Amino acid sequence: MKGPPLTRIVRGLPKLVPFVGPEAQERARGRPFAARLGANESLFGPSPAAVRAMAEAAAENWKYSDPESHDLREALARHHGVRADNVVIGEGIDGLLGLAIRMAAEPGAVVVTSDGAYPTFNFHVAVQGAQLVKVPYRDDREDLEALLAAVRATNAAVLYVSNPDNPMGSWWSADEIGRLIAALPDGVLLLLDEAYCDTAPADAIPPIDVANPQVLRLRTFSKAYGLAGARIGYALGESELILVFEKVRNHYGINRVGQIGALVALTDQPYLSAAVGKIGRARERIADIARQNGLMPLTSAANFVTLDCGADGAFAGAVLEALLERDIFARKPAVAPLNRCIRVSCGRDEDLALFERALPDALAAAQVSIQ
Repeated sequence: MKGPPLTRIVRGLPKLVPFVGPEAQERARGRPFAARLGANESLFGPSPAAVRAMAEAAAENWKYSDPESHDLREALARHHGVRADNVVIGEGIDGLLGLAIRMAAEPGAVVVTSDGAYPTFNFHVAVQGAQLVKVPYRDDREDLEALLAAVRATNAAVLYVSNPDNPMGSWWSADEIGRLIAALPDGVLLLLDEAYCDTAPADAIPPIDVANPQVLRLRTFSKAYGLAGARIGYALGESELILVFEKVRNHYGINRVGQIGALVALTDQPYLSAAVGKIGRARERIADIARQNGLMPLTSAANFVTLDCGADGAFAGAVLEALLERDIFARKPAVAPLNRCIRVSCGRDEDLALFERALPDALAAAQVSIQ
């Protein structure tokens, strides 16, 4: 029997998933993790006001969501000092990245990114049939000069930059990002992923400028706002660029309860400030735990800390496996030389206490395993 007529691009894709979720790992191992410190979620949770609003909204989940996300778009526009037609809502930044690639990159077009940066973005490029050009990190940061040179050399259609970045937690100043934007060649779209902007220093985030049609700023409620499960992200950009999303987006893809929760979370800025303070203190504690065990913490502007294990990817992988065996869910970068590190999400005191107890044994077990 003949199979379905799959496209050439889909037939050629490898079977891969950018991340194996903790739930899948728990099913495979037959027991839950004691500390969930690998997905860059906010273990401090969302605003209690947002939780109440979502609980109340659940009873009316028989309704479809507002396909225009009108109230949330208007609130975000006021929050950022722009117009509603400068805002589009998506299924997290992931959903918006996929739509942006569909909009801006023809099959075969070049898309430039950093080697080792957010792998889900690469997945969207592959599905589109575009050509991915990767630029190595330099000194554990995305190399803005080399990225720009690659864009020029390849006549790229899209440039992806995350600031602060995942998986290293490093960042560039607003001035440096501004210089990158000013130097963009005509015809290239910069996707500036600012998922971690709420936990970054103020001088890392450029002012919002929606007059430039070459820049799309992507943000989320998944990190500091603590609403990862709601899948609410948004993009800020020039109105004609934002309007193109209407041609390609899933108009009923934003769930109603998530819209309501994000709207209330946005209005509760005191809670956001408190959560960001907890994240900052957790970063300091993770760094202290690392130093006490002979590891070097990288300075982070995100809601995680990347720890240099002091050797190669094989040793860092052994440390990670030993942590997983001790019921601590963490992750690590996949690409050398970043893969010499492991990455630990910020958590509550009780979560980090479990990590602190497990790390010395994990390091000892890793040393034995590679001998």
